[in-house]
Amino acid sequence: MARAIASIIAAMNSPDAIALTRDLLRFDTVNPPGRERDCARHAGALLESWGFTVAYHEYEEGRTSVIARAGGSDAQPPLCFTGHLDVVPLGTRAWSRDPFSGETDGDRLYGRGTSDMKAGVAAMLVAARAFGRSLAGKPGLVLVLTAAEEGGCIGSAQLARLPGLLGRAGAMVVGEPTSNYPLVGHKGSIKLHAHFRGVSAHGSMPQLGDNAIYKAARAIASLESFAFGAEPHAVMGAPTLNVGTVEGGSGVNLVPDAARIGVDIRTVPGMDHAALLERLASLVGEGASLDVFSNLEPVWTAPDAEWVQRVFEICQPVLGAAPEARTAPYMTDAANLLKVYAGAPTVVLGPGEAGMAHQTDEYCSLERIRQSVAIYEAIIRDWCRA
Repeated sequence: MARAIASIIAAMNSPDAIALTRDLLRFDTVNPPGRERDCARHAGALLESWGFTVAYHEYEEGRTSVIARAGGSDAQPPLCFTGHLDVVPLGTRAWSRDPFSGETDGDRLYGRGTSDMKAGVAAMLVAARAFGRSLAGKPGLVLVLTAAEEGGCIGSAQLARLPGLLGRAGAMVVGEPTSNYPLVGHKGSIKLHAHFRGVSAHGSMPQLGDNAIYKAARAIASLESFAFGAEPHAVMGAPTLNVGTVEGGSGVNLVPDAARIGVDIRTVPGMDHAALLERLASLVGEGASLDVFSNLEPVWTAPDAEWVQRVFEICQPVLGAAPEARTAPYMTDAANLLKVYAGAPTVVLGPGEAGMAHQTDEYCSLERIRQSVAIYEAIIRDWCRA
């Protein structure tokens, strides 16, 4: 472990991950529509040149994910690094910097996806480069770079459904933005639309119709005071529910015959998603229907797990203090990948700034990018005894 920690200082001066982050930024992978293929092929070609075996998977045209492997042994499964290649739209506010060229100002590297999460992807690629040809007979590495994470982790869900594609992993590092602070999980997520049906009529004779918006409004009022009946998690806190969208009606002088609301629920370990959805179906009322388009369990690794403690020890010199048990406020692909890598201890750990995710003039710290390469290299060395 002392050797792993010492390697952090030696690796922190490498500019390669910053240059690679700029390269990745130049690929427009804004989702929608995504178009991750060129970016995925670029990353895959680099990994192949560094000694990795690379496979690509497209769940639809142009939406490409990468699975790369090096080394491997029967005694211990490989270490997985994962990150996504897509980024969110630029938003309506004007950017003061070019969002795709990687401009710098002081310690800041600007661009859409710098924090969320192309800097993290670049750092894990550069860290992996140092080991690609030296892992024969050792536990090895698997890198999973996904398409279509933004908006529901659709790409990783598809990967997890395909038998044998992902192989094995004994532990996982998710390079989402954490300012290089190792987090031990995140809440689960249920996203759904509730559809309400009514009967159309003239607005001057509402008694002849059945107003679907009124049904939606009654459901919204009930959801506002919804009691989960679940104890708050010691680290994640309490589950939450938010009604984020309301749609309905086609004219002010018509009784609306359809309405729809969008609901975002965040769950904590120990909650039964199926039972929760049954309660919600009953609450929204007879005749309403639920369209669940994302249903992902929480991710949680006990902070006293042996591997997590080793990761904490590796990160301590960079952070200046011993890490404490914390979790991310957002969802990650780990929730899907753990359907295959069941039981693998998982940390969310990347150079980006969580507060910069999805923001205008998004940026990432150059120093944290350098630090993350060193941290990732130390974690790989520790796992693979390389």
